[in-house]
Amino acid sequence: MLTMQQIKADPERVIARLAVKGFDGRDAITRVMKLDDNRRALQLKNDNMAADLNKLAASIGAHMKAGERDAAEAAKAQVAAIKADQKVIADQLDQAEADIRSILLNVPNVPCDMVPEGRTAEDNVVEKTGGPMPDLPADALPHWDLARKYNLIDFDLGVKITGAGFPVYIGKGAKLQRALIQFFLDQASEAGYLEIQPPYVVNEASGYGTGQLPDKEAQMYVVTLDNLYLIPTAEVPVTNLYRDVILSEDKLPIKNCAYSACFRREAGSYGKDVRGLNRLHQFDKVEIVRIERPEDSYAALEEMKDHVQGLLDKLGLPWHILRLCGGDMSFTSAITFDFEVWSAAQKRWLEVSSVSNFETYQANRLKCRYRGADKKTRLCHTLNGSALALPRIMAALLENNQTPEGIVVPEVLRPYTHFDIIN
Repeated sequence: MLTMQQIKADPERVIARLAVKGFDGRDAITRVMKLDDNRRALQLKNDNMAADLNKLAASIGAHMKAGERDAAEAAKAQVAAIKADQKVIADQLDQAEADIRSILLNVPNVPCDMVPEGRTAEDNVVEKTGGPMPDLPADALPHWDLARKYNLIDFDLGVKITGAGFPVYIGKGAKLQRALIQFFLDQASEAGYLEIQPPYVVNEASGYGTGQLPDKEAQMYVVTLDNLYLIPTAEVPVTNLYRDVILSEDKLPIKNCAYSACFRREAGSYGKDVRGLNRLHQFDKVEIVRIERPEDSYAALEEMKDHVQGLLDKLGLPWHILRLCGGDMSFTSAITFDFEVWSAAQKRWLEVSSVSNFETYQANRLKCRYRGADKKTRLCHTLNGSALALPRIMAALLENNQTPEGIVVPEVLRPYTHFDIIN
């Protein structure tokens, strides 16, 4: 959520940068500023009343001591009237705060100056490319056929048990999936991330804290009886560990990683993009989350990008990094870099990671702050990234590593799978 300090420092810049995301923020920003001016006027009035009450309290004691009973009673009557007025002002202040929050919850984060203009994925900028491109024969199989051929994943069983988008991993397919999870967690631990095992279900406050609500409720699975939500990513419960927390500056940065199943309704998805593992309702992912001082967050973002790139290099996958344009960014992000891997049989790029800096946007919702050496509290910056999401990694590994003898397992995974080839 945008801060009033951020808005009032340069409202025209905020409006202009929101337009980069395709959001017309002029009306919302104008209304919020007027509400804040009114709130400040009410607060000043309330403070003046408090000062008057202190003076009257002192005068009452003086009148009583001097035996001036009538004057004391008159002062008491003034106190009662002021307190009644204060109650009205307190209600008005609460309403003003609620109105400001209601508006700002529906205003996206301001993209930073590095975010390019653009409306769709076609306008994203390729930052960097790497990894060996596979040279497969023309009759190379897509991963869904390979999964069937080697009995690795049963999509039909998932439909039987639950519905489309809930695959069942079998045998070496399940072992490869588990190997990837453990490899990603071990790599995160080596990079200094503390592993967390979070709940897979969160309450409404957690959804608001990281910005899934009110923006993405239609994409989330809801446990209606208990008003709980299945998590779309471990980012939600892990970042919410620091909701309503004031951290000591010497505890920063905080680096957490977590494996979780992720649940997304993916409403409106259809066609070739959802075939096989390309788009699922339930999938596995390892997430990295950081809480940083504002002045350190962009260096942390680069470190996170290097970490994800390192994973893809170790898996031997071809990759590129996209700097997302404003129109293709999430509601909450200030800047996002997507990693995509090349799917050799499908002949297309598949997104496997998003690495984002949210600056103070989530922290303001969460009230996640730190106390510096000067004893002042400031909002933290929050960041997260997929390191990595498994379905499309699995798809690319199966497709890119297929040979006449079978599917070759990347060397870094063999200590986890205990087999070198799937045949």
